Formats: sequence, C-alpha cells, structure tokens
Amino acid sequence: MFEGRVAVRRARMGSSQRSQRPFGAGMSNNRGSLQVAPDLLDVFSDIARRNPRRPAIVHNGHALSYRRLQESANALATRLGPDPGTVAVPAVHAPETVVALLGVLAAGGTYCPVDPVFPAARRHAMAAAAQCRTALSGRSGDVLGLNARSVELPAPAEFPDDPPGSPPPDPAGASPERPAHILFTSGSTGQPKPVVTPRGAVSVTARALGALFHLTPEDRVLQFASLNWDTCFEEILPTLTTGATLVLDRDAHSGSFPRFLRLVERERITVLDMPTAFWHELVHHLVESGDRLPSCLRLLVIGGEAAGPARLADWARLPTGGIRLLNTYGCTETTQITHAVDLAGPLAPGRTWDGTAPAPIGHALPHVVELLEADGELLVGGPALALGYLGLPEATATRFVTRDGRRYFRTGDRMSRDPDGLLTHRGRLDGELKVRGIRVDPAEVEAHLTGHPGVTAAAVTGTTAAGRTTLVAYVVAHPRTPAGQLDRDLLAYLRARVPGHLVPGRITVVPRLVHTPSGKIDRAGCHLRYAATAPDRSKETSLEH
Repeated sequence: MFEGRVAVRRARMGSSQRSQRPFGAGMSNNRGSLQVAPDLLDVFSDIARRNPRRPAIVHNGHALSYRRLQESANALATRLGPDPGTVAVPAVHAPETVVALLGVLAAGGTYCPVDPVFPAARRHAMAAAAQCRTALSGRSGDVLGLNARSVELPAPAEFPDDPPGSPPPDPAGASPERPAHILFTSGSTGQPKPVVTPRGAVSVTARALGALFHLTPEDRVLQFASLNWDTCFEEILPTLTTGATLVLDRDAHSGSFPRFLRLVERERITVLDMPTAFWHELVHHLVESGDRLPSCLRLLVIGGEAAGPARLADWARLPTGGIRLLNTYGCTETTQITHAVDLAGPLAPGRTWDGTAPAPIGHALPHVVELLEADGELLVGGPALALGYLGLPEATATRFVTRDGRRYFRTGDRMSRDPDGLLTHRGRLDGELKVRGIRVDPAEVEAHLTGHPGVTAAAVTGTTAAGRTTLVAYVVAHPRTPAGQLDRDLLAYLRARVPGHLVPGRITVVPRLVHTPSGKIDRAGCHLRYAATAPDRSKETSLEH
C-alpha cells in the first residue's frame, strides 16, 4: 500500500524529482527555504523495500523487521478506511504505537496520542479538543474509553491473517499541507491546547534530524521519551527513515541507573535522546558511582530545558571519550528541534565548561528561519511550522505572526547571540516553565485550582532543586473552607483531572497573595514570602520520570 501510493505520486512528480537528494540540496540562498522533503512514508517505504529483513524495532529483545512493520501499518490503514479523521491512539511504549503512527498516516488520517493513565476527564477533553472521530483499541480493550468509532489494533504478530491491502485512493491524504498529528501544549484557560502539525513539516524535520544525528542503518536508537510529547518523534521518525533500529525496552524506565546503563550496553544503543533533567541525574550518578557510559554509545542528545553549568563541568571531567553531547532546542509549534550545538565530543566548537557559563542552544538547522525581535524574543519560521491551534483562532493569531511577508512562531524565549553566532537562552518573556521538559503555563494550573470550590485565588510558580524544576502553588482558601486539609484535598482534586506534570509538588494555603503595583498576581513574590513556611509534602507528591 505504501509502495503503490509512492509509485503514483512519483509518476505525478515527474522524472526530475524521482531521486532523493542529500540533505540541504535544493536550498536557495535564503536560510529555511528548503524545498518540501519527500513524504516520510515514501522514504520509509523505500527503506522497507531495500532492507526488508533489517530490524526496524526491537522490543524487549524481540525484533520486528521493516517488512513486517510496513505490512502491519498497511493492514491498520485498511482497517481505518478512507478519511478516518483524527485518530486517538493509546500512547504506550510498545511497537503497536509505532504501527499506529504509520498506519494512521498511511490512511490519510491525523495521529493524536493520548496516554491511558491520564485522568478520564483529561482524556475526554483532549479527544474533544482534537475532534477525534476514531479511537484505536488494543488487546486490553478500549483503554481510552472515548466516545468515538473504535478500531482494533492487534499486536504486529497477529497481523498475518489480515490482508495488507490498500486504503481507498486519497491523494490529498499525503499532501504536505494535510495534518499529520495533533499534540497538546499548556494553555492559560485550563483546557488542553491542540497544536496541528502538517505532514510536510514532519517530513522536513525527520530528514533534517537524520542528518543532524548522522544516522546510518547501523545505529540503534533508544525510544525513551513519553509518547505524548513531540520528543518521541525525534527518536522514531529519523530512525525509521534512515534504516536504523528503534529499541523499546522496559528497563529504560526502571528508575535504576545501573539497570539503564546495562540496557544501553546489552542492546548496543548508539544514540540516546533524553530530557536535560534526566541527563543531570545521569551525570550525577556517573560522578558519584564511578560507572562509565558503554562504549557503544556515540551520541547523547539533550533538550527540554537549560543544561546546568555544574553538570556540564562534571561531564567535561568524565571519561566520555568520543561521545557527542548535543544540546537542542525546539517547540511543539515548530516541529521538534530547530537549534542545536555540540557541547562536547569530536564536533564541539572548543568551548570549556568551568561550571559558570550557560550552555548555548546553538545555531538554527538548515530548514529553519530565525529572527530576533528588539526585546530578544526568538521567532522561528520555515517549512516546519505548525498550522496553528485547532479551534483557537485568537491564540493562533497571537503566537503565529507575519514579519516581512514570512510566517513565524513567537517562542516567548529571550535569546542573545554570542560572538561565535550561537544563541543562548536568557529566560522567558512570559511565565511559562519547563517541567520534565514539558512546557507548562502556570495559569493553566491556577485555573484548575480556582475551579475547586474551596479556593478563591491561586498563584503557581516553579522552584528548582537538584537540577529539576517542580511546580509550587500558593492558594487562598474560601472563608467557609477549613484550611487544615485543603492542600491534600487539592492534590487529590488535581490528580483526578490533569496529568502528573501539572500537579504541583507542594501546595500551601496562605492568607493572601502578593500583587504587583499594577494589581497583577506576583508569582515570584508569593514564593519569596511564603516558601520558608510551606509544609514539606515531597514524599507524598514525588515526581516520576
């Protein structure tokens, strides 16, 4: 089914575009004007045709070949039928999720991952915001429990009795402007904010990151990131469009660094992509234990928040050999990574890390257009921009703007340019935070807190300890609400409604909030005034990875 669609579209393209050109070819002198990349399913299909027996996925030691993965995705696309719309997919660390991603795209649908462990209210809100018409169910049944047409997604091993077939022709389904996936970011209203990303953006980025990571068919890439967030696509799509192997393993999320390192060595992992906060903890473990990174590892990608200067200095003293330490930056609205720089290893520009200098986010990738506003805000343009926020035209107009006839996304991040041309992050222009590498608007958490009948006002901010950012909340109780148990009641209230990264690590009931001279809530002022008197609930609200 992939191959038939590829042949039709290549004939339509004409002979002058039939061969894939190397990354960067066909670019004009304007940075970011990279021509539309071949559709990622075309590239995957070509890989599967040329290397059918090569392992595409290894899951807990069991391999799934490229041919088997392609057949499984084809079969799912046939089951979905023409124009399945937005498809809600249970986001679990298993090959079925990758099959679902490829199968939904092959059917011309829009992939929307939903974590089954999210509270039911959150799952339903996400499906409604994304306008999901279809939901996938697996061997464990309909784990999402959504009001949508249900299509069963068997395990890949169960697909032989399901004829691969082909979905009904749908030329528009593979057009670059067609939505590929919907992911969610934090919003001030308390409702999930759906980001719609087109196929062209996903294809361009997959190609760019394959080149950035120098991926080859000999690489083995660990699938580590949550499958709800765009970082997972940095792992999955460049891997499967370069003929490399994607490794999923339960030991990746065991919480034990010795077990994690044994996994890397046992599965011969060559590429790791992890949140900076997790890397901070890994470096601390390596320093304290004397353990070493396995020799098979050649590239370690970090991103999501700033790399701590102290951990960088520790890394520089470790025997990391020729391992590339690649720092990256990007937003959901700009389709994964837009800027990168090697901080250590054979391609690093030669800076030394003494524990004081902040780490740069790097240069823009070849497909990216960057613009620094007068106040230092970074604007990102180019062919990898999202289409906007589904059903939120005002939010879209605010964050996606036009400058000199070109469309940009306002990142909200203030940057400075170093003498060597690298950008360095200098803070947010708004109150957003990164928690576990996920962008969080404190106003969203405040909206949920003030939705509780016992709360009249709330302020949420972040605090950092051991390289990890945690939310803290300060709430004013309703006059008729007993304050003694309110903090515990609010934690239970939030856990029933929002995912874990939106639940504060500490909630403190205070007599009044601090305000700025203009009358706005002063989040930082609340923290300065009340942090010392806040009760320690850390054992009750510990954060999982």
